[in-house]
Amino acid sequence: MLSLKEEKQQNERAAELRAALGSQARPLRDPAGQARREQVLAACRHLPPPELSCCSPRRPSSPVHTRGHCDASLPRASLSSRKEMTLLAQSGSLKGALSAEEQLSLIGGCSDIREAVEGAMHIQVNPPYHVPLVELVPHPETAPATVDRTHALMRKIGQSPVRIMKEIDGFALNRLQYAVISEAWRLVEEGVVSPGDLDLVMSEGLGMRYAFIGPLETMHLNAEGMLSYCDRYSEGMKRVLKTFGPIPEFSGATAEKVHQAMCVKVPDDPAHLAARREWRDRCLMRLAKLKSQVQPQ
Repeated sequence: MLSLKEEKQQNERAAELRAALGSQARPLRDPAGQARREQVLAACRHLPPPELSCCSPRRPSSPVHTRGHCDASLPRASLSSRKEMTLLAQSGSLKGALSAEEQLSLIGGCSDIREAVEGAMHIQVNPPYHVPLVELVPHPETAPATVDRTHALMRKIGQSPVRIMKEIDGFALNRLQYAVISEAWRLVEEGVVSPGDLDLVMSEGLGMRYAFIGPLETMHLNAEGMLSYCDRYSEGMKRVLKTFGPIPEFSGATAEKVHQAMCVKVPDDPAHLAARREWRDRCLMRLAKLKSQVQPQ
């Protein structure tokens, strides 16, 4: 059994590797992405063998496979997957046509992080099972039929794929996310709003409708169509946008202020963070179930 400190170190190492690989799904040919993966693998060769278990699509070389039964020798990640899949099945939140047992039979485990990242092509939005978005970024030489098949496959297994027409730093999701984070940081830094109230602006305001419709459809519905919205509000939007400040440094006094505010709500020790993530995932499961009932697919 690992200590909390050892587990935290493992999680930090895994996070560093995921960050090096990139934060979005890249399931198609991508020389730049392959170069990044090779850099990570090269870095891994200089690391001591980590005491970390990772789940990956089953390969013949994987030393451990789950086969529909609970084995105490399975790595922690596999046992965690079994627990989560059971919970998803009980709540009616499983994706795709396979049962929980069938999905578990396709999961393997390995204790070598180098093997876990080798050939990795899918790094999804976190947490990946509960947030279905997948950004498809084809290489210029990728056949359109390959993109179509990948898109169809993602939909078949319950994901929500989007086509990124050309590669851009950060892709779509991160660029939108960073724009929100940047202005949120500036509002706190300039003393306009507290960190806690800033999060409420999103969770009890924008986030309520963005869980069902995006910003462009919101504009369309908030007037008599998109052109009407632009006629009414474009000048006001441009006036406000001109007041946006420079890119924040995300450090110093503001970082400490935000950190302290977040720790009041969720202490940053592993136990409290894990409990809050579990609560978040349960909320996302319930939201996904609600969306499946009220929103046509």
